[in-house]
Amino acid sequence: MQAVLLRLCETIESDRPSDLAALYVLTQAATAEFNDLEAEFEAADSEIETVAREVIAEDFCVIAAAYGFSNADSEELLAGREW
Repeated sequence: MQAVLLRLCETIESDRPSDLAALYVLTQAATAEFNDLEAEFEAADSEIETVAREVIAEDFCVIAAAYGFSNADSEELLAGREW
């Protein structure tokens, strides 16, 4: 899971989003990666726990703020979330 967050940061740094809409495109791609992980968890008869889900959501908000998007909407950052 950490790898997804690191890739998100690397993408933001290499392809600096010009506005919130561009940031949301990047975070939604990362959310899709987490969705894929959830499918792997389910295949192993497991799931991403509630606490982990909350931490992931917080991480997205922290990342957005760290890159100057403190006004990002947490629900938009995770749009497309299936977990």
